[in-house]
Amino acid sequence: MSSYKILIADDHADAREGIRTILSSSPQYEIVGEAVNGQQAIEQADRLHPDLILMDIHMPGMDGLEATKRIKQANPATKIIILTVSEESTHLFDALKEGAQGYLLKSVRPTEWGSYMEAVLKDGDLSRDLIEQTLTKLTNKPSEKPPLSEREFEVMSLAAMGATNKEISKQLFITENTVKNHLKSVLRKLNIKNRVELARLAYEKHWL
Repeated sequence: MSSYKILIADDHADAREGIRTILSSSPQYEIVGEAVNGQQAIEQADRLHPDLILMDIHMPGMDGLEATKRIKQANPATKIIILTVSEESTHLFDALKEGAQGYLLKSVRPTEWGSYMEAVLKDGDLSRDLIEQTLTKLTNKPSEKPPLSEREFEVMSLAAMGATNKEISKQLFITENTVKNHLKSVLRKLNIKNRVELARLAYEKHWL
């Protein structure tokens, strides 16, 4: 079984050691390098070409968000998961905006890291279940629903949580073409351009 090359970027030695311990239980992950700030992460990403970078959001000098932006510009195929102890929802939106494929609170149980990383590595999409868990405590304020039909709202909710068109079609028992049409209508009505903006808007407005 081929292994995935992992780069860890975190300025705390204890955090890096903890991540190594979590990943050591799976032979499919090979830690090829470590960085203590964003600049080192960029340099090692260029040199090592990792499949996935576990990127701390707060580091001295250049932070994880800026490093993510620069790495994705130079190496768009590299997957990046942002790591943080923060529960500020704006960090999730910023991470998505800069090109990250995922976002993990460091408080998430170690047993959940593997399945989340695998989902990101294989699909490149956010793990819908884990994003729901991460944001449950962030999005508890009521808000008016958007000007969408009931079906459009269902499609919007699933898309905002990271579901693919195929997953949405299976969940709602409609065709993928119908999903595409609903999504086009949702984007038009909300005056946004893509799924990233949709996810950001849905969580900011507490629609989910």
